[in-house]
Amino acid sequence: MIRIREQNEKIKQRRADVQADEDAFKKTQEAERVKAAKTKKVQENIDRTREQNARRKMEKIQTREWDSGKPARDWKPVKSPDDGEDADKAPRQSIGIRGVSRGGRGRGRGRAQRTSAEASAETSEEPKVAEEAQPPPETQAADDWTVGAVPDCTARGRRTETLSVTSTMGRGVLLTSNLPQLQNLIKRDPAAYKEEFLQQWNHYNSIRQIFQISPDEQAQHFRELVTFIAQVAQCYPKETAEFPSHLSTLLLENYGTLSPDTRKSLVQNLVMLRNKDVITSIVLLKTLFPLLPRTTSTTLRALIRKTILSDIRTANLRTKNYKLNRAVQAMLFGMVERGMDAEVVGDKGKLRAASGTPAQNATQNGGEAMWAIVLTKELWKKGIWNDAKTVSIVALGCFHPVTKVQSASLHFFLGSDEENDDSDDEEEDEPDVKGLKHRREINKKTRSGEKKIRRTLKSFKSKQNRKADAFTPNFPAIQLLNDPQTFGEKLYDNLNRYDKRFSLDHKILLMQLLARVMGAHKLCVLGFYTYIMKYLTYHQLRIPAILVALAQSVHDLTPPDALTPVVRKLAQEFVHPGVGSEVIAAGMNAIREVCRRQPWAMEEDLLGDLVEYQKSRDKAVTAAARGLLQLFREVNPGMLKRRQRGKEASMTMAGGNQPLPFGHSTDAAVDIEGLVLLEDHLKALRAEEGIASGDENEDDEAAWEGWDVESSEDSDDSGGWMDVESDGEDLEISDSEDEGGKRPAKGKGKADVDADAESTQDPTPVEEAAASRISSLATTKILTPADFAMINDLRIQAASQAVERGAGSGAKRKLAALEAKKKALSQSGNIEDTFVSENDILGPRKKAKADYAERMASIEKGREGREKFASLKGKKSKAAPSSSTNREKARNKPIMMIIASGAVRSKKKASLRDKQQKLRAHIDRAKKSHH
Repeated sequence: MIRIREQNEKIKQRRADVQADEDAFKKTQEAERVKAAKTKKVQENIDRTREQNARRKMEKIQTREWDSGKPARDWKPVKSPDDGEDADKAPRQSIGIRGVSRGGRGRGRGRAQRTSAEASAETSEEPKVAEEAQPPPETQAADDWTVGAVPDCTARGRRTETLSVTSTMGRGVLLTSNLPQLQNLIKRDPAAYKEEFLQQWNHYNSIRQIFQISPDEQAQHFRELVTFIAQVAQCYPKETAEFPSHLSTLLLENYGTLSPDTRKSLVQNLVMLRNKDVITSIVLLKTLFPLLPRTTSTTLRALIRKTILSDIRTANLRTKNYKLNRAVQAMLFGMVERGMDAEVVGDKGKLRAASGTPAQNATQNGGEAMWAIVLTKELWKKGIWNDAKTVSIVALGCFHPVTKVQSASLHFFLGSDEENDDSDDEEEDEPDVKGLKHRREINKKTRSGEKKIRRTLKSFKSKQNRKADAFTPNFPAIQLLNDPQTFGEKLYDNLNRYDKRFSLDHKILLMQLLARVMGAHKLCVLGFYTYIMKYLTYHQLRIPAILVALAQSVHDLTPPDALTPVVRKLAQEFVHPGVGSEVIAAGMNAIREVCRRQPWAMEEDLLGDLVEYQKSRDKAVTAAARGLLQLFREVNPGMLKRRQRGKEASMTMAGGNQPLPFGHSTDAAVDIEGLVLLEDHLKALRAEEGIASGDENEDDEAAWEGWDVESSEDSDDSGGWMDVESDGEDLEISDSEDEGGKRPAKGKGKADVDADAESTQDPTPVEEAAASRISSLATTKILTPADFAMINDLRIQAASQAVERGAGSGAKRKLAALEAKKKALSQSGNIEDTFVSENDILGPRKKAKADYAERMASIEKGREGREKFASLKGKKSKAAPSSSTNREKARNKPIMMIIASGAVRSKKKASLRDKQQKLRAHIDRAKKSHH
């Protein structure tokens, strides 16, 4: 019974499902019937409107020409053959009506070209002509379309009637079907063809209503109408005021139902309207921005992207268009901000696997935010935008829940570009520099060849420089961050909270950016050092990048208490006999870079153990230990043992110069270092040119030439930043050492200290006075960037002169430091912007032996272009294949065969006479070849 009951319930359920399906099918049929009826009704209205417009047009043409009470200008009376005239003239004269129709195309312009004399003569003869040329009544009643044409049953007469009717319908019918011709005529005279345009405009509105219901119907005709109206929209601005909004609505609301050709046509017409200044840039961009994440066509996406970038670049070509920039930045900021509330998925883990299916809308998968970041990066890269608001858009993308958007934003600040599409092409086009130099030595020297080699080498160097600059951090963007402390704390919170959801590569990107921000702005995010300690093991993947991030995050304001456990962990994991020499070198280099920025993080006993590795047999380990030893000789020699300090450090300690503890600063600066040299230099220049002291202000404007920066009146609103290119932008405050490279005073110490003190020259009273003198130039003159560049050059010159006078090794070190500083400034623009690379951590190392895969790859590369992997010598390299010559075979014979040959034996047994003859012949041949 239970089974029967279950079967009955299943049968009832199936019947209910069938009934529901039938009801749904009926509803679908009814909806399709209603839709078809609606479409048919709209089509009938369109056909009726067309017929009415055509009938009205023909009535206007008839009323204009033939129903005005006078005959046409070219109309002549047609006499029948019974009147005694030639019957053949009648059809030929009736064809003259075509001239009226042809003249009528110009909207009366043909008639207006007649002179007043012709008009008066025609008026005077009008009654007579009317009497003579009165057509028969039956002819007028028979056909109202042909005026002056006698009904004729012959073929010639029928052709005359057809030509007359076609001529009268030429303008009203042909122009409606030939849109390019009508477009050309409208551009020449918009007022004369306004009625034709209004007819097409009404037709467009009717087609648009059908197109919104069923986009597949009349799609081609709709695209032609849209293109026609876009071409002539500037001629009728009032009538087409709503036309751009129609296109935008179709693209934004019906984008999914439009065909690819229709989408592309609508976008192109919108761009055309912008080029004709019919719409503004903001209206165009508001339509194009939402289309980028929705379109799947590569061609259309490239067109939209190119249009956006070119429009913004054109608007900011001469001056900054702050109104457009603020509006576009607000749109981009909104595109990134709309998806910030979603859950962070990450790029690994269970949550990533659960969300493996693509999201339904653009907000979930971050497509909208991704395009906002990409466009912002392009505008920054092209130099169109370089203000703090641009950086704020990308900074917001660093916290987007979609990992792809985060990665693009992080790469922007780190300076590495993910989209290196041309990298493979550049590698293929790289010239063989060694081969070029070899051919240069062997081949004949020509001017054209020398120029070609120089051009090739120059292009190769420029490519290498571009590759090197591609990995340079984007320091201007990092400096423009708004509230960097909050930004750094959010980065660390994002890194720590979603540690299990992010892959190692993504976490390293976050570490690198956080470290760069901490180093550039001297931030203290102490939790970062606790977090990074779990990755400080020698078997960790990508450990060099992690060590670089650690070293980059340290600065002179970082508390040593937070760094001491990190340094101890590095020594325990990397520096011990159980690991390889490369691991020891990397660990010691990382410790050196950390202590270079904060020397107080090192412990004295640990330093002594690390320095002992300078006795290692491995070159990389020895170099790393010596680098650490040299660092502490300069910054804090008191932590070293006495025999490890060296002479210079011992003299410094004997002079009483001790490093300041953490948190202490040097004395307040009272002058700009090197300003006295600049003052003396300017005085010398004025003395040579004979300029009075009162004319100093006249040279200030000239000093700014070449160093000007872009400025704007609306600087507060724009949030811009000024870029000044110079070799020395930063002010350097004088430290405890004086300008002249003065040696420490003699102390009570060892004999070597006394001997070195005696070998140095005591400063003269003039030098002491110059060192103690305070310049007043800063209080009387505004220093320009050129002045600071001159100060750096004068300091280098003064140090060079001191070295030439034999001032000692201290002056040499100071000269080397100044030159290194100038080189660093010319490369990075700011001495604090220099960063650590992985090569600094790994240090010098031997070239590793190639494994089997690398050797096979090298062999395969060498086989390219070789026939059957054979040698290129011999017959295969010649134009005509042949075997090797006997001379080549003799040259390649084994030495034992040559020794036993007859030629060698006969040479040994030759007489003195034979030897003299051979020698004479050899000398003669040499003379002939020489001359």
